[in-house]
Amino acid sequence: MLTRRNFWKTLAAAPIMPLAAAQQAENRMRGLPPLIIKDAKVISTSAGGRYRWVFLKLITSEAGLYGIGTANNAFQTQTVITALEKSLIPWLIGKDANRIEDLWHSANYRTYWRTGPINNDVLAAMDMALWDIKGKRAGMPVYELLGGKTRDAVACYDHVGGNDKESAVDAVQKSMATGYRHIRVQFGENGYGGGGFIPAGQGNRPEGGYSGLAFDEEMYVHAVPEMFDYVRAKVGFAPKLLHDVHSHLSGINAVEFCRRMQPYQMFFVEDVLAPEQIEWYKQIRQVCTTPQAVGEVFSHPFEYMPLITNRLIDFTRCRVTAIGGITPARKMASVCEAHGVRTAFQEGGENDPVNQIAAYHVDISSPAFGIQEENHFPDVVREVLPGTAEIRKGYLYGSDKPGLGIDINEQLAAKYPIGEARQGGPYRTDRALDGSIVRP
Repeated sequence: MLTRRNFWKTLAAAPIMPLAAAQQAENRMRGLPPLIIKDAKVISTSAGGRYRWVFLKLITSEAGLYGIGTANNAFQTQTVITALEKSLIPWLIGKDANRIEDLWHSANYRTYWRTGPINNDVLAAMDMALWDIKGKRAGMPVYELLGGKTRDAVACYDHVGGNDKESAVDAVQKSMATGYRHIRVQFGENGYGGGGFIPAGQGNRPEGGYSGLAFDEEMYVHAVPEMFDYVRAKVGFAPKLLHDVHSHLSGINAVEFCRRMQPYQMFFVEDVLAPEQIEWYKQIRQVCTTPQAVGEVFSHPFEYMPLITNRLIDFTRCRVTAIGGITPARKMASVCEAHGVRTAFQEGGENDPVNQIAAYHVDISSPAFGIQEENHFPDVVREVLPGTAEIRKGYLYGSDKPGLGIDINEQLAAKYPIGEARQGGPYRTDRALDGSIVRP
């Protein structure tokens, strides 16, 4: 029987919470103290290759606590560096690093003309660094702060191609042998638009005009489905096949191309139309069920949101850096989930490991995830950016360390400065027989 005397004896014998633990519990109840951005630096590097990478490091008032983000823009690199150094950083110093949402919107509106490509790169660098800081401070990977894992790893698609139908089949089979289930297949030796090029000097051209490789839409619409017919006949329907048109087709040809691709049960056809012609996706939906992936060159939510909410596309292909970072990417994923659309965040060969790992955290925590574009990096990049994610048998794995799980070796990065871009670093564009430009 518990008497008053026994009660006090029991209480006296109970273990006393250590002072440090009690203080930690009190801190958790009160919330963490303010965390001020004390300093910031821009780190650019070629990472021992031909990359033109730009990273932002935010240093906080808590000893040893910092975060990194990327503002990668291979075609306007110096513009992004200037925007970070001369515009964002002076404004950002002294701000509370805890207020990610507020800082994102404030940084977006402070330029007045917002959500443009350069501003989004700047926003993304800040946003990723802030999420990195928050995860490190919490002692958790960022995906835990986004709700935790919804899958064990992030499936990626491989990139293959062939100069003819036989070599395309061989490339697909080799990719399958390495463990990939999702495989993007391009055609011809001329990159995007392959299968639709008239050789240099051939064809009916204006006198004295353009004489290089010339893209022909109708040739492309005929050649690529014919290639996929052959590939499917040889490899069957086990691999999930993809193809990137890269905006090379105009309205009615895009509709016809997608109609012809339906028998091959594509996982998706990417960017069959330029962003200026997105109204044509309504016509595509009316004639076929070929899944559509869209958004690699989108930078404004008004471009991709109507396509999602009207269910005119099946995958959003935006780059996390190009749309402003993790904060808008997770919101996009939520809208996708509500409308039965999936994510397929864009990576690209010139992209960097920080963007890749930021996409990973959104991917692995979102029920709307569909696929992630692969990107492999050489060993020197893994030395410059320890914690770079790994792809094994078609799946992307992050480090699972707190924050983004990736760091930057500043001394090593400085050994590999970026060089001057040739002719201003333009993206290569194609032309038609008459010399007119073809949209990339």
